[in-house]
Amino acid sequence: MSDKTTNSLVNFGDISQPANTLIKKISKAVGGLFAPYQIKRIAKAEAEAEILRADTAIQVTDLHRRAMHRFIEEEADRQQNMEDITSRALPQLSEDSDPEAVEDDWVTNFFEKSRIVSDGEMQDLWARVLAGEANSPGSYSKRTVNFLSDLDKTDAEIFSKLCGFGWQIGGVVPLVFDVHDDIYNRQGLNFGTISHLDSIGLIQFKDLTGFTRIGLPKHFAIAYYGAALQLEMPKESDNILELGHVVLTKTGRELAPICTSQPVVGFMEYAKTKWKEYLPKPVAQHPGAAEG
Repeated sequence: MSDKTTNSLVNFGDISQPANTLIKKISKAVGGLFAPYQIKRIAKAEAEAEILRADTAIQVTDLHRRAMHRFIEEEADRQQNMEDITSRALPQLSEDSDPEAVEDDWVTNFFEKSRIVSDGEMQDLWARVLAGEANSPGSYSKRTVNFLSDLDKTDAEIFSKLCGFGWQIGGVVPLVFDVHDDIYNRQGLNFGTISHLDSIGLIQFKDLTGFTRIGLPKHFAIAYYGAALQLEMPKESDNILELGHVVLTKTGRELAPICTSQPVVGFMEYAKTKWKEYLPKPVAQHPGAAEG
């Protein structure tokens, strides 16, 4: 059996009230998740005692013992994973977090799906979902949690790359104007990878047509990683803005804010070339206006 140390949350010392509430919530839903003892030692001692008791009633074979030890090891590893994910989530809780409002069924389902996740980066992603749900109950549907359980690390990395092209246009919109352009290909995005994200349900991809935003006013602002861009449309109202060939699904919209994407160097300038007809015209300076 592995001797790695269990990072039990009861050893964290003083924690915030939201963190304490979340721990109690998880313990209630999952069933004594954070007992103040080494979970592996408890599981091993109880299981071996059960084997000894069983020996008096039936013939316990080596096969039975191996199966029991395998079960103990697997459950101990899953316990470690659940505690690791929770410990990563606690520092992300806001002061006005409301873990008590998270549904018990949601918590149970969350840990049923996440307990097999041992990769550190994927645990970070699960932790951000847990903290996000505690901070704003209802942010993540069970469907998204279930989807996350089937998400490969490679798929998560591709999605994060795509979100690096995301603009705030009434929500996150990854702008993909041409999948063959070098600015996308350098990030590992091409027809194949984007089609794959469509097939697994994170995006909708229309290669031949595209998506638009309708009903826009003459003047409005959009943003790319906090950098605002003012657009000026041709009509006073009911304008249409081309958004490229990709939009996020509901699951994609829920996961986009926590995928730790990074802005792509040069992409704002690239987007401006696609929207150059909508960029405000420089105000012409009359001759002699600069003279004293």
